[in-house]
Amino acid sequence: MQINELMNKKVEHFYDKFYDWVLLKGPVVLLGIAVLIIGLWLIRIFARWMRNRMQHKKINSSLKPFFLSVAVVVLRILLIFLVMQIMGIQLTIFAALVGAIGVAAGLALSGTMQNFASGVLILLLKPFRVSDNIIAQGQEGTVSSIQLFFTVVTTFDNRTVIIPNSKLSNEVIINISAIGSRRLDLELKLNYGIDLSKVRQVIDETITESKSVLKTPEKRVGVSLLETDGYKVMINVWLNSHGFHDARLIFQENLLENLKSSGIKLPGMDSK
Repeated sequence: MQINELMNKKVEHFYDKFYDWVLLKGPVVLLGIAVLIIGLWLIRIFARWMRNRMQHKKINSSLKPFFLSVAVVVLRILLIFLVMQIMGIQLTIFAALVGAIGVAAGLALSGTMQNFASGVLILLLKPFRVSDNIIAQGQEGTVSSIQLFFTVVTTFDNRTVIIPNSKLSNEVIINISAIGSRRLDLELKLNYGIDLSKVRQVIDETITESKSVLKTPEKRVGVSLLETDGYKVMINVWLNSHGFHDARLIFQENLLENLKSSGIKLPGMDSK
């Protein structure tokens, strides 16, 4: 009998405590749940609005999902903190745990995060674009893809080179395609017995006949060096950046054939 009375008193005490807790904490818990539901609904609306806005802006397609996901995650974390604060949950231990995890993750992923940050900068600042020809890290080729962590370059001999973005953001990059044209420099060594005016005539005719040589900037042809056994003629012509190497080979071949057909011999040519 005494045991039943003791149990009844404990149950009544528990109900009293629970009733007091419901009266004290119930409203704030309900308020926190309501704020959580409304907040998630507003975040969903904001994400839809942000997605539509980015479609009308000139933002790189690789960055759009990143910006959207970061914004949604940050807003959700802030919402959770707000709900916990409304419910009276202490954030000290939680904040310390999140900070410790963040420090550990930062140390472990420092190199990866550096590549990530560099990728974001490259996509925003656009020092080069897809299909541009660049020289970086001793490699020359065409940019085939720009990712958040690395850039893919296809060399002219059809090798795929994957370069971490941190290397591209911290070191020198030569963008050959940025201007749209590229200068071809050729130097010919000739004997003093060869008439310079005849050489210039052949060079000018070759430049005029070449479809790949641009009219502007102007070509430049002149004597670059005088030596004891002959003189050197420098040729500067401008070609399109895309297809530069093919155009260079064709121009040099045509120039050589025109010189030979005009009787102008370069050092090493057969004298017969």
